Amino acid sequence: MGGVRRPCQAGAFYEAKAEPLRRQIEGCFLSRLGPGELPEVVTTGPRRVVGLICPHAGYMFSGPVAAHAYYRLSVDGKPDVVFLFGPNHTGVGSGLAIVNEGSWRTPLGDVEVDGEAADQVARDSRIIDIDDSAHNYEHSIEVQLPFLQYLYRSEFKIVPICFLMQDLSSAREVGEAVAKVASQKNAVIIASSDMTHYEPQEIAERKDRKALEGVEAMDEARFISTVESHQISACGVGPIAALISAAKVLGAKEAKLLCYKTSGDVIGDYSSVVGYAAVCFTK
Repeated sequence: MGGVRRPCQAGAFYEAKAEPLRRQIEGCFLSRLGPGELPEVVTTGPRRVVGLICPHAGYMFSGPVAAHAYYRLSVDGKPDVVFLFGPNHTGVGSGLAIVNEGSWRTPLGDVEVDGEAADQVARDSRIIDIDDSAHNYEHSIEVQLPFLQYLYRSEFKIVPICFLMQDLSSAREVGEAVAKVASQKNAVIIASSDMTHYEPQEIAERKDRKALEGVEAMDEARFISTVESHQISACGVGPIAALISAAKVLGAKEAKLLCYKTSGDVIGDYSSVVGYAAVCFTK
């Protein structure tokens, strides 16, 4: 059993104590930009959701958009294992880094890593290294955990994968390796990404909607080439492409944009915004 990964963003991206954090998450669901109501987990749900794209900024900014994705998951039932794909913002560690032991702590408690599933993914992919260092100060995966814990307490396991390498072939390889393992389990995959960074609202929205067309078409090659040709500064391109690849193997029939907003929609400054999208993949 490995150690405990302590949160690096509690008190920054989200509240540092359990009760204020629960209230903050409820505020995201109830926000004018959120789903507008609190989720009630339907434990007997059909489990048709194979994957979600969620943003990872501070909850004040992207929490309401993320809440749309988690609301959709709540009515679909409860996964046993959550594969979390996030970009590597720190530049530390392996190009593709998975954690295979221990637990991750947030103010809402500890979530255990599914070591067996992680080992299997690492074996099947050949390009993923077992490497904690890439994860220690990375926020993109951590900020998804309190939302999951709000829904399911700590009654699920995680497999975190951090992407420094975000090219098409690596993303496909990770997606296919994860799909092989996920197909044997009651699993969901969450790709953590923000969209365009620091451009005027109308430019950001136009670019992001173009990229999201590739996502909704479930075409990871088109998505990545759109991002490259339009110079779209989305940070989780690899995680999104890997999710698209995995979702197709897992039988997803539809990718639906649940919500798109920007930081401008939150604070009213449209001169330089960050885009946030919530997307749901269902079979």
